[in-house]
Amino acid sequence: MTIENGREKLHSRIVGIAESVINGDVRNAARLMRQLDDRDPRAIPVLAELYPHTGKARIIGITGSPGAGKSTLIDGLIQRIRAGGGTVGIVAVDPSSPFTGGAILGDRVRMQRHATDPGVFIRSLATRGRLGGLSASAGMVAQVLDAMGFDRIIIETVGVGQDEVDIVRHADVTVVVVSPGQGDEVQAHKAGVLEIADVLAVNKADLAGVDKTVGELTLAIEMAPQGARKPLVMRCVATDGTGVGELLDEIERLLDVRSRDGKLDSAVRTRSEALVFDLVMERVGGAVERLMKDDGDIRETVAKVYGRRMDPYRAAGLVIGRLKDLKI
Repeated sequence: MTIENGREKLHSRIVGIAESVINGDVRNAARLMRQLDDRDPRAIPVLAELYPHTGKARIIGITGSPGAGKSTLIDGLIQRIRAGGGTVGIVAVDPSSPFTGGAILGDRVRMQRHATDPGVFIRSLATRGRLGGLSASAGMVAQVLDAMGFDRIIIETVGVGQDEVDIVRHADVTVVVVSPGQGDEVQAHKAGVLEIADVLAVNKADLAGVDKTVGELTLAIEMAPQGARKPLVMRCVATDGTGVGELLDEIERLLDVRSRDGKLDSAVRTRSEALVFDLVMERVGGAVERLMKDDGDIRETVAKVYGRRMDPYRAAGLVIGRLKDLKI
């Protein structure tokens, strides 16, 4: 077989996998998502083939502190989206296992009743040390779900508390979930989460202290600087469905308004920038990891830092200089 024939065969295989994903092949889609999460370079050409078929899904971000009930709330949203005839893909970012580096699949357990529904696809991802509440592959996995034809994609952040602002770069509408008695309103104000929220969903609204939580959040919004977002504060009880339908109605209303006023186009532009940024960071980060592990000169440089014979700032500059010589 000639090199040219080999390239044609490989391209044909890539196109075949992409077409199968577009046609809803769950097995190939799941394999592609796993490859993306594992940083397998074989996934990138397939993702490139899929990209022209994306851009139709609307993406909903769900973030908030641990224990606020995000997964239970998403479970209720799935039920209502499906009841309305829509399809939904879920990207649930879980904490990484300290032993395997993989996702702890708590979210899949909570959403198990939808596992056999062909109109629902749930994928759990591990953060793998990534800050910001999302994994590096979350945006790429959402692209796969988009290409598969899902109407709505819900991305749930890991729930790390005060630094989950990455979601705003990936979502058309962002819902911040809080609950009474957790001090979420203070955390949100400190972390800037109020600035990314389009809706503040006060979950567990049947608990004591809900009026205090709603009041403090409302006051924080009123005190926000001029021009800041003014998210609607909504009450819900995800466990029995109270307020979940109204929350979905508000999300859909915002999507409709933004579609008409051009803000959705701005969100898609931001998402495109985020995808490029994440891909660049992945490739550069991988190259740095390989240098630190395999390059003798770089290992010697690190040894000099350890021995106080070189400062880390100069060492970092030398690593960056070496990157210029590599094919990343």
